[in-house]
Amino acid sequence: MNSNLWDDFKLKFFKSGNPVFLYLGINILIFILVSLTSVVVFFAGYRGLINSLIDDYLAFPSLPNLWLSHFYTVLTYQFFHADFFHILFNMLWLYWMGQLLLDFIKPRQFHLIYIGGGILGAIFYALIFTIVPVFKTSDNIPLIGASACVMAIFTALVTLVPNFSIRLVFVGEIKIKYLLLIYILLDLIGTTSTNAGGSLAHLGGVLFGFLYVKLLQNGTDLSAIFKKKPKLKVVRNNEPKKQTSNVNQKEIDAILDKISKNGYDKLSKGEKETLFKASKN
Repeated sequence: MNSNLWDDFKLKFFKSGNPVFLYLGINILIFILVSLTSVVVFFAGYRGLINSLIDDYLAFPSLPNLWLSHFYTVLTYQFFHADFFHILFNMLWLYWMGQLLLDFIKPRQFHLIYIGGGILGAIFYALIFTIVPVFKTSDNIPLIGASACVMAIFTALVTLVPNFSIRLVFVGEIKIKYLLLIYILLDLIGTTSTNAGGSLAHLGGVLFGFLYVKLLQNGTDLSAIFKKKPKLKVVRNNEPKKQTSNVNQKEIDAILDKISKNGYDKLSKGEKETLFKASKN
């Protein structure tokens, strides 16, 4: 039973090819492992040890003298959360907005927005904490959570389709551009609270998601460096050629790029038919 449960988890989150489920799986798995380890350590008489280790070695530090030795934390901090509700809301928004965003961009672009948003979130947080006098302190204030990554995903979606509407409980239908504006205002207000670091990281994620899509719409795809180059292979084929309905991959890539820049509705009838045939093949 346990083996089947683990196999189902791996298939759903790590082998589906969907980057949304990949990041959901990584975050959830780390949270479960950390939580269970914390329970064991607690009963061993070392209450708070795991959280202290995360803060000291895996969270992103606010003190400049720790940045060089803890350079890797611009990545690791993105996959740890303070408590159940912290990860719950992050993962819900990642699932809802991430699934919508994947209708308009490629998986490799999604990966870059997620990771890049987290990195810029940490950098923005670090710079503000260093430059602005009110935030300067001799104490290290560690940063953890996927919030900056999620905000980058959300902002990228809003920048692509600002008038897309979703229905919220007790609110009704609302355009996502207004929802993002509300979140930005809340984060600006939040910079005066005890969680100022988290709010600053959110704003860094917002900035990355916006800039990435604007560059993409202007013809610059930052994720192109991760594009796999086709491997050439010469094969002798003496059989008579058969007519196939295969669609040229370059043509499909061009159509997907057009969707990411202008949306599906801007495709011509012929381009939609080509995309449909490719999905069949």
